Amino acid sequence: MGFTDLLIKNLKPKDKKYYRRDAGGFTIRVMPTGVKTWLYIYTFDGRRKEMNLGLYCETDGKVGVSLAVARSKYNTASNLLKNGIDPASLEREQQEERRLAPTITDIAEEYIEKWAKPRKKSWESDERVLNKEIIPAWGKLKTKDIRKRDVVLLLEGIIKRGSPVMANRIRALLHKLFTFALDRDIIGSNPCSGVKPLAPEKPKERALTEDEIRTFWEGLNRTDLIMSSEIKRALKLILITGQRPGEVAGIHRNEISGNWWTIPAERCKNGKAHRVYLTEIAKEIIGESKEFIFPSPRSPHEQSITAGALHCALRRNIKGQEYRRKNTKKTYKPKPENPNRLGVADFTPHDLRRTVATRMAEQGVMEEIIDRVLNHSRRGIIRVYNHYTYDKEIQGALETWEQKLKQILAGKEIPMVISSSTAKKPNRKNKD
Repeated sequence: MGFTDLLIKNLKPKDKKYYRRDAGGFTIRVMPTGVKTWLYIYTFDGRRKEMNLGLYCETDGKVGVSLAVARSKYNTASNLLKNGIDPASLEREQQEERRLAPTITDIAEEYIEKWAKPRKKSWESDERVLNKEIIPAWGKLKTKDIRKRDVVLLLEGIIKRGSPVMANRIRALLHKLFTFALDRDIIGSNPCSGVKPLAPEKPKERALTEDEIRTFWEGLNRTDLIMSSEIKRALKLILITGQRPGEVAGIHRNEISGNWWTIPAERCKNGKAHRVYLTEIAKEIIGESKEFIFPSPRSPHEQSITAGALHCALRRNIKGQEYRRKNTKKTYKPKPENPNRLGVADFTPHDLRRTVATRMAEQGVMEEIIDRVLNHSRRGIIRVYNHYTYDKEIQGALETWEQKLKQILAGKEIPMVISSSTAKKPNRKNKD
């Protein structure tokens, strides 16, 4: 008589363990404690073997398997035996392989060390996002177990909490992470393939108006800002030079020679060293520091503030966001009646860079020269053949912008002197 649910349920424990067998070695073992275990008993290479198919449970659950599931496992093992494969040994090998299979935490650490650090200047940002968003959700899961549906659900959860742009950034990072795992034969396919950005994004177009520039600059002098003097100065230097927030935040005295600041290649986004002319206002802000111009309060002799610190400072003083200092229990929160201490609509440090480009264009600086000031990557064949440094033009453009900035801050007209090297060239096509 074959196994039935009723038969298995009515098996009672005895003083000693005993076995009940179905056809072909499909077996259930009953212990004196009442625990029932499914087994497949077979002979391989002349040796008797028992393969554990799981604890008995009336319905499938976390602590056991039903008759139907146990029979399915038995059939699979039996077919392997018919093909000359030891099912118990194969199962042990698969379990060991799974035990050794890297988790998301493992592959994230390997990605940072072997791919991101050697190739990305922003690897710390990747590491921060992985530790904050990915590891808490998936850290203990095996990398090969992540499916496309898991990716979509994770991103939807991030959008639901009100961070649509972050969801898109995480999607891009996950795609890189799983491509890294794919290249190392850890997974067979990338679960991010075919997952498009789930949140629409508008191109960033924020550039401060002249009134906003004046309000922002004057606002940085307020004494009630939740912002260090280093961050105030760094934000001003971004507005003066138009350089990237991270490049400005990390400026060191060794990079400055006379009126020129040379940003080393390893600190530039495009991997090309970049020279920036320092105007009078820029040199006043830089001051006489002998090491980092904007040192970190935690280790001033070893590192500078970060671009992230600039972002956080603006959020606290414009949006009035609550924040907590690390290693303390004290929480700081701007007063509800005056959350926007700077008096300027929401903007980011990078918007200051866009503001410089926009105002330079308004003053007649050629687009090509603006690109040189901003250190945008050259495209096409020109990047191979044109090795001119454009020092004279960069100096002229930044001096032109400084004069305009002085006018904006003064709130009145000041005679402008525009360098001929940066002015737009007239169209001579129709000239007689």
